[in-house]
Amino acid sequence: MKLNASLLATLILSLSAATQAEEKVLNLYSARHYQTDEALYSNFTQQTGIKINRIEGKEDELLERLKNEGANSPADVFLTVDAARLAKAHELNLFAPVASKTLEKRIPAHLRTEDWFSFSTRARVIVYNKSRLTAEDVQNYADLANPKLKGKFCSRSGSHPYNLSLLASIIAHQGEAKAEEWARGMVANFARAPKGGDTDQIKAVATGECGVAISNSYYVARLLRSTKPEEQKLMEKVGIVWPDQAGVGTHINVSGGGMLKHAPHKEAAVKFLEYLASDQAQRYFADGNNEWPAVEQVKISNPALESLGKFKADQLPVKNLAMYQAKAQMIFDRAGFK
Repeated sequence: MKLNASLLATLILSLSAATQAEEKVLNLYSARHYQTDEALYSNFTQQTGIKINRIEGKEDELLERLKNEGANSPADVFLTVDAARLAKAHELNLFAPVASKTLEKRIPAHLRTEDWFSFSTRARVIVYNKSRLTAEDVQNYADLANPKLKGKFCSRSGSHPYNLSLLASIIAHQGEAKAEEWARGMVANFARAPKGGDTDQIKAVATGECGVAISNSYYVARLLRSTKPEEQKLMEKVGIVWPDQAGVGTHINVSGGGMLKHAPHKEAAVKFLEYLASDQAQRYFADGNNEWPAVEQVKISNPALESLGKFKADQLPVKNLAMYQAKAQMIFDRAGFK
């Protein structure tokens, strides 16, 4: 069958348009809900000419959507917070391996896997009421289970991924028996039943409802940067401790993402992931949302993070946090950490 000249020209133009579409569009599914990310995305478009079509939602909703869409999914990249949620996407076989020397060079080995990458980190710190406790009372996560803190400890739910990842790290380092002993000790020290988010725990410590709590560092930094007088006064009453500095270091969790298995714009997806590892994008994570860059050499300008000082971070590979998530939930359930 021969093609006439007109039909051939149309076909060539169609293929050209398809190629251009491949280069100029990125479909992003994101469970990051931070206003400061807007600058991150618009800067990528300015640099590359690639338009980002973004769908935001809760982690579980987006994972379910990707599962249901299957091979027909329009999504190129999935971004979320917490290593366990990224690992869940991996378990569902949603990610595709990415071969990128840029990502291998810039993202430390313990902060990446074969198909997803961490782009920022946040630490699980101890916050305490300065009038009720001293920093020496809570130097380690283990101290939260010490009977001397009976009636002083507050926390968000044990089923929340932030707490599950912390317990998973304890299991990885110390084993299940020690992890369960620790969980039971914290339950025995509850000032009240777990409720609220990390910001609620910090405020409860500041007002004296609790003596001590754990929080992700970016919530602490956010309050330290607050311009509200009442929040500034609250933070004057709170002390911050980097736990386990004489041991394995403070537990860190991550925000990250990967290219999806059925991504229609794979070249754009890799460009976007590499962009997230660039100095400029890494500074957005730090200066905009109070997270630490995953790329170690990046210089940041965030007074709140700088005021917290330097610390020794746990180097446990992020994939190990996901490995023990199910066991962590079972331990919390047995301990009564609801």
